[in-house]
Amino acid sequence: MPRHASLDLEHFLPYRLSVLSNRISQAIATRYAQRFGIGVTEWRVIAVLGRYPDLSAGEVAARTAMDKVAVSRAVARLLERELVERDTHGDDRRRSVLALSRGGQRIYDEIAPLALDLERRLLSRLESGERAALDALLDKLADGIAHLTEA
Repeated sequence: MPRHASLDLEHFLPYRLSVLSNRISQAIATRYAQRFGIGVTEWRVIAVLGRYPDLSAGEVAARTAMDKVAVSRAVARLLERELVERDTHGDDRRRSVLALSRGGQRIYDEIAPLALDLERRLLSRLESGERAALDALLDKLADGIAHLTEA
């Protein structure tokens, strides 16, 4: 009988990070889903446009590391609900950019403090040195991803 490879998911870093990220996103999502009728993908688009207005849908996808199709669908839903506005980019009439509408900005202004509070409470379990180390380690891992894709 052939021997199968073994992958201990509970200790496999990509799996652990994905599960943790999903749990954190879901904890935030439960706070805004019913109130605003948006899901995690829509919130991520709103969050990015709240921080970086006038991005194309492709740039939103790149900043969130989400699938372009998922971002496109989320943008379509947000446009339909008039939470996001689409315009052309200054001199380049072929490039469309997105920005939050007043309603989208209002949602951002209400959810961002909730997200920051959840982050603060999550990180409160760590000492200040551990928080600094976590930030440094996450930066190193993010830099490492760039090197992985070069190979």
